[in-house]
Amino acid sequence: MYKIDFNKPCRIHFIGIGGISMSGFAEYLHNLGFKVSGSDSNKSKITEHLRSLGIEVFYGQRRANITTDIEAVVYTAAINEDNEEFMAVKDMGIPYLNRAELIGQLMNNYSDAIAISGTHGKTTVTSMLSKIFIDGNLDPTISVGGILDAIGGNMRMGDTEHFITEACEYMNSFLEFNPKKAVILNIDEDHMDFFKDIDDIRKSFHLFAKRIPKNGQLYINGEITNYEEITRDLECEVITYGIADPAYGINNLSFDLVADNIKNYNMSGHSFDLYYKGKFIDNINLNVIGIHNISNALPAIGISLYEQIPIESIKNSLINFKGADRRFQYKGSVGGVKIVDDYAHHPTEITATLTASKDYTNHTLWCVFQPHTYSRTKRHLKDFAKALSIADKIVLADIYASREKDPGDISSKDLQRELVNLGKEVYYFPSFDEIENFLLENCIHDDLLITMGAGDIVKVGESLLGQ
Repeated sequence: MYKIDFNKPCRIHFIGIGGISMSGFAEYLHNLGFKVSGSDSNKSKITEHLRSLGIEVFYGQRRANITTDIEAVVYTAAINEDNEEFMAVKDMGIPYLNRAELIGQLMNNYSDAIAISGTHGKTTVTSMLSKIFIDGNLDPTISVGGILDAIGGNMRMGDTEHFITEACEYMNSFLEFNPKKAVILNIDEDHMDFFKDIDDIRKSFHLFAKRIPKNGQLYINGEITNYEEITRDLECEVITYGIADPAYGINNLSFDLVADNIKNYNMSGHSFDLYYKGKFIDNINLNVIGIHNISNALPAIGISLYEQIPIESIKNSLINFKGADRRFQYKGSVGGVKIVDDYAHHPTEITATLTASKDYTNHTLWCVFQPHTYSRTKRHLKDFAKALSIADKIVLADIYASREKDPGDISSKDLQRELVNLGKEVYYFPSFDEIENFLLENCIHDDLLITMGAGDIVKVGESLLGQ
């Protein structure tokens, strides 16, 4: 594997530079003095931002983009072996490494590298922890999988030993990471185009946890089924966390970090009592909704307390945390209809978001859902239907292919049939224009409309709002 010398800037090219993570690291190396270029399939706000910095961006991935002056190439897991640029790189003998390998090497530059992992919630927890660290004057370097207002983007260069990043399990990317501290938020069946089964996924999380050194820490959700299988034979300190409020059907005070006495204090958040190893610490207020976000806050608080950030500073950061981009993000109101956008694209995430949403409207809850990838939709079809059925009315868009090709054996109409069988009112339209026209004609004052999915469904809500 090619190793980058961060003290000797060179000419480096990113294949897939428009990705939320890739763009951040391209900007990071640019700021270190590297001559950076890259390519992506389409123009976006991200690529235009990179170009404004002086980074050369090609639209379309062609062999001609790879020139002899390029000294190293970084590529994403989404790049296939038959990609023109990637083939040119190998033909020309140019050293290359994938995004995860780059992050792993970068982590070695920081004595306190913190990796946030889990099937869901990584961006939210990374964002929470980042805001707490910034407000606590720890001046961290940050890589987050969304746009965070606190840093004005998705990447921040700090000047201390602290580095905070997301750690994705897809393609076993996080097994390239070298964290001093890590978080495992949850482990669900996902990315089944890569993993064989849930046991295969759990094995990867166990291997990830074993990468934490003896003097490091793992914060793990104690509600993960048989979490002890993940933490067995670890040399690092293990800190468990979880919800212990009987009102939510959970009464387990054995976790190290515990949220108890949960209350909805207004239309946009919660309060809860925080305990650490049986000792009451303080009452915490959140300005984001959902029991899952209370759980998300616990490891962020635990790590921050370990870094000796005062509890008052932590509390202030959390009450002022409005959520990450596309995580139950309020977009605006049109005709009295409140429009929210959410990145949920797995049944567990959808269930959490829609369940929380039901508590905040007495009127119709609409969910405009865009399934993400054919393989995920096919494997979890019935679970998707069950999760979406929490909404009062559902509108389906076509499946967002992402890295996949249409196999011809699954479509949004299959999901529509499953929902009809559950007795739900569900509609399917092949174009965003048709979806928007339908919503304009059928949503009424005080309805709550959520656009949901990891693709570009956000455009529907933004179009309705004239954005």
